[in-house]
Amino acid sequence: MKGRPDCVPSKLPVVLGKILLHWLFTKADVVFFIYRFLWYACHLQVRSSMNSGVDFFESLIDEDGRFAEYNCQEPAQRGQRQRQRPHVQAENINNGGGLSLSPPHTVSQRETGTQVSQCYSGPPSPCGSSSATTSPASSPAPPGTATLDPNWQATKPTVRERNAAMFNNQLMSDITFIVGAPGHTKIIPAHKYVLATASSVFYAMFYGGLAECKQEIEVPDVEPSAFLALLKYIYCDEIQLEADTVLSTLYVAKKYIVPHLAKACVNYLETSLTAKNACLLLSQSRLFEEPELMQRCWEVIDAQAEMALTSEGFVDIDMSTLESVLARETLNCKEINLFESALAWAHAECMRRDIDPSPINKRAMLGNAIYLIRFPTMSLEEFANSAAQLGILTPQETIDIFLHFTACSKPMLSYPIKSRAGLKAQICHRFQSCAYRSNQWRYRGRCDSIQFCVDKRIFVVGFGLYGSSNGAADYNVKIELKRLGRVLAENNTKFFSDGSSNTFHVYFENPIQIEPEYFYTASAILDGSELSYFGQEGLSEVYMGTVTFQFHCSSESTNGTGVQGGQIPELIYYGPTICAPAIKNSSPNED
Repeated sequence: MKGRPDCVPSKLPVVLGKILLHWLFTKADVVFFIYRFLWYACHLQVRSSMNSGVDFFESLIDEDGRFAEYNCQEPAQRGQRQRQRPHVQAENINNGGGLSLSPPHTVSQRETGTQVSQCYSGPPSPCGSSSATTSPASSPAPPGTATLDPNWQATKPTVRERNAAMFNNQLMSDITFIVGAPGHTKIIPAHKYVLATASSVFYAMFYGGLAECKQEIEVPDVEPSAFLALLKYIYCDEIQLEADTVLSTLYVAKKYIVPHLAKACVNYLETSLTAKNACLLLSQSRLFEEPELMQRCWEVIDAQAEMALTSEGFVDIDMSTLESVLARETLNCKEINLFESALAWAHAECMRRDIDPSPINKRAMLGNAIYLIRFPTMSLEEFANSAAQLGILTPQETIDIFLHFTACSKPMLSYPIKSRAGLKAQICHRFQSCAYRSNQWRYRGRCDSIQFCVDKRIFVVGFGLYGSSNGAADYNVKIELKRLGRVLAENNTKFFSDGSSNTFHVYFENPIQIEPEYFYTASAILDGSELSYFGQEGLSEVYMGTVTFQFHCSSESTNGTGVQGGQIPELIYYGPTICAPAIKNSSPNED
């Protein structure tokens, strides 16, 4: 009896060990579950959202309740498992991310450091579920690469970056646009909430009383590139415009009432406006109801009418714009040029309608617009050799116009007989006085140059130059206009100086468009009487109505001309209405 108590303590550990081992072997699944739980708990300290907890338990336990072999799965497989829950993920991210709507549908528990959001992704839609459901016939664009990383939100610190990641991205998209004409469509995914916050049209489309109940919306009247430019602005706050798509982008910005993008398109068009595209842009600006752009187009067309009317885009304008051009009083061109351009438009219209471009059909295409052409203002030679022989006018109209040219008793005509007023040239004079001396101003083939810039678009027509101070004389002159060393226009011409101190005007063949805030160089090389008048008390800044000129010395001037004195006293130009010139700055001392 004394030895038995001594044996119990020595056998107790063995018995307990056997019991523990038996329990471990019979309950191995529970032990492994505890082990995996503790292991994940140590690695989940960097995760704080509810989605992380859901992801954890889904990755830990399969749908049938078995343990997931998590360590044996590739990252792509684990990401695919997470993407099998699109509705839960979309609702959680939409309500807990940077694009959440205002309360009362969002509850934030900031005192615990955890943000809890109810499942809410915008005002209730009449369509019911806001989840993206794509029809089998469509093939949405793949998700953007910016969100391929399962933890992509952590790499984008700002709301703008996170919002931009959703651009053209199917992830969480709840609407699909089929954009483009049939046969040239592009499927573009989007997000109703983002679009509705940027456009009242989209808001009415998705959340208004007559909201769309379709998950796919066809937009056949918009080019896909223009629609993507619109979404780029909405999602990324970036404006990317190109010459080939700016008009279509302006159209879509007007269609969905996004005024800031529309304004950027108009500014882009204004800066790229030239005589070659002015008529086509005028037609588009009338369609888009952009009065400022229309005014800029008219300025270019009036000043450079011949180039504008012979541009390729002129034949593509609509009838209403054609009538406006033909009725324009301030066009600066010959009437014969206007008539030829109208015939070119009529020929193109016949081609568009697939009819023979005969004189009768051309006349039919012009309709009443032909009565805006001022045939009686042409010269007799121009009319006889062109308009009278092309068969556009009726025989009686041709006879009546000939009688108008030659007869004392002129018949009544259906065409205007008053010439167009055209544009009135304006003159910027940069000197306050002129003088002459016995030993200057001499030329001998040297160049007189001056730099200038303006704050409004103008069109330089020519220069005013001083002539001989030693009696009447003839001058040969070469005038040039340059920008950054590139010759924009030049002309070799002549003028006669009567020996007075007046200026004598020389002109380029066509007006040259001068853009604001750029420096241009005006140059003249004279050959004739060596002694002439010259300007003095020059102005560095001259205010002409609504245009301000600034003058600077040019390094190309080799004959002494500068800001304070010399040649090229005047710039002749077309521009806004002139007021009395005023001096804004005193004349500088020339270097």
